[in-house]
Amino acid sequence: MGCSFSGLNALYDTVGGGGGDIWVNDYRFRVLRRLGDAGPAGSSVFLVKEVVAAAAASDGTAGVGPGAAGLAKKKGVDPSHISADGTYALKKVLIQNDQHLELVRQEIRVSSQFSHPNLLPLLENAIIAVKGVQDGSQNHEAYLLFPVHLDGTLQDVTKSMQEKKEYLSTITILQIFRQLCAGLKHMHSFEPPYAHNGVKPDNVLITQRKEQPHLAILMDFESARPARRAIRSQAEALQLQEWASEHCSAHFRAPELWECPPHADIDERTDVWSLGCTLYAMMYGKSPFDYELDESAGESLVTVIKSAQVKWPTETGSSYPDTLRQFVTWMLQPHPAVRPNIDDIIIHVDKLIAKHST
Repeated sequence: MGCSFSGLNALYDTVGGGGGDIWVNDYRFRVLRRLGDAGPAGSSVFLVKEVVAAAAASDGTAGVGPGAAGLAKKKGVDPSHISADGTYALKKVLIQNDQHLELVRQEIRVSSQFSHPNLLPLLENAIIAVKGVQDGSQNHEAYLLFPVHLDGTLQDVTKSMQEKKEYLSTITILQIFRQLCAGLKHMHSFEPPYAHNGVKPDNVLITQRKEQPHLAILMDFESARPARRAIRSQAEALQLQEWASEHCSAHFRAPELWECPPHADIDERTDVWSLGCTLYAMMYGKSPFDYELDESAGESLVTVIKSAQVKWPTETGSSYPDTLRQFVTWMLQPHPAVRPNIDDIIIHVDKLIAKHST
């Protein structure tokens, strides 16, 4: 069925303060408000609420609201992902060309394979063809439905705290980090394993819970691909570097994706490097190589990443135990062959949680 055109109009009206309903395949949603931009120019995320015809009451009347007749009845959807109040996040993607269309389809295929509490699930999707307004050309728009998390990203949390000269506690950092590891382990356990290729604070949703650790959910699978690649020529190495420059955030990108040898075996430990950078950013609000650039005398980003010389801020209030700093350094091994894998990381973080929980 795809998306109804009345629904598309509703989205545009909502930006200007209006409202309306949109159908995504068999599911109907009321557009509440625009949450923000997402990805390519013109792509946006909206807060929507599911509209479901409730079962007839004993007096023969029927109401409208979220309930068992909608997404909750869809096969394969984890009940924990069904919103109690019927609200979700709907991402609208303006597809620029055929290459972009294939990338969106790839994201949908990859996302649909994962099912884990710490990975953002794709609940429903539709890609529709639309005619260009001016020239009548055939374009596409994609609609991707996700659970909504309104507390923001890990980047938002650390930035807000730093503005108040506050820092996440060691145990909070470890609890969030452990959840990221769990989500990545799920991806790395596939055959062949998948690499996320975009692990960074901006791609971690945080939900604050009463009397429980923060919930951390890894999102954005646009760059997720089978992790293992056998590079056997200079041409293949350059092709990988070009792909990484377009799809992997520079300040969280592993050295082997910056300068790949003509004979190399790339694997999922590229994500482990990004995890190390993310752990550092949870502590200090920026990638270790952002900090290194600030401290260096005109060195390039690739130079400081290849050196893997991690420097530590000394501001009052940002002091963390040596065990946590050593943990970061262990993940930031410039040679992937000696970098730990996700199982090693989980064993170690569990030990640190046990140590710092007492």
